Amino acid sequence: MLAMRIHKSGRPLSADNVPVPMPAAGEVQVKVLACGVCRTDLHIADGDLPLLTAPITPGHEIVGRVTALGAGPVSLRVGQRVGIPWLGKACGHCDYCRIDRENLCDTPIFTGYSRDGGYAEYAVADAAYCIPLPEIYGDAEMAPLLCAGLIGYRAYRRAGDGKRLGLIGFGAAAHILCQLARADGRDIFAVTRPGDTEGQVFARSLGAIWTGGSNETPPEQLDAAIIFAPSGSLVPLALRWVRKGGTVVCAGIHMSDIPSFPYQNLWGEREIVSIANLTREDGSVFMERAARTRIETRVVTYPLAEANAALEHLREGRIQGAAVLIPQ
Repeated sequence: MLAMRIHKSGRPLSADNVPVPMPAAGEVQVKVLACGVCRTDLHIADGDLPLLTAPITPGHEIVGRVTALGAGPVSLRVGQRVGIPWLGKACGHCDYCRIDRENLCDTPIFTGYSRDGGYAEYAVADAAYCIPLPEIYGDAEMAPLLCAGLIGYRAYRRAGDGKRLGLIGFGAAAHILCQLARADGRDIFAVTRPGDTEGQVFARSLGAIWTGGSNETPPEQLDAAIIFAPSGSLVPLALRWVRKGGTVVCAGIHMSDIPSFPYQNLWGEREIVSIANLTREDGSVFMERAARTRIETRVVTYPLAEANAALEHLREGRIQGAAVLIPQ
């Protein structure tokens, strides 16, 4: 089968012909129908995140159909459509797993990072960590919900219940979250790169009441701000934009260094928090919400063999919404 693999950081992915993976006990084999291209994949390919093993097949927004079951009891069935997210497995016995915080597991397995992911025609996954998917979404439109949607929703819940919400970096995650927040009656203030008029038009089309570049100041103080862009310089800005008691949520797995800033910007019980990975409960809660609130994901599809082009377009900021790979 075709697999687009990383052999060395900073190099293009290689189109490799590899054996179809077979499921071990407790696992399922999945025929990949679609796989989203996440900024985390870009961080792995570029070396912002160190390679844990090489070669590795990236991709953790996998929509697939179960084609084979491993030995032992498995809750899924052949033919079932499932999603395979970033958290591939947690140990189940460390301090964090014992208190239902498996997203902070000490020895996790990550799909597309410590085990092969979905930039391939087939993948295997631990059945207990696969997510049954609502049927109201097509394969390509479903794929971004498996990371951009899940991580965005975890960040959203951490941001609190305030009415005025800033979304900083209006890409795959923000365009999903904007729709959910508007359905909840929140006012969205969308922040893009300076001069990104196309991105600002996109944000307004999804219900943002104000849009501007990171060199502009929102017209009202925010109750919370979620930063999706990987630039640490945005943290001091966001602190200035949120009211006393407000929260700045850093939602990415990688961010450049945060520059120093006056304590006065943090004072007033403002908070800076980060979001790390996700839990299986996040997956079930979010998919229930996605089944009730129809989310329109804007996707640009690429053949699997063009994964390098998709990553390059993401790197250049040329994608409105999310990129999705489709095996041929």
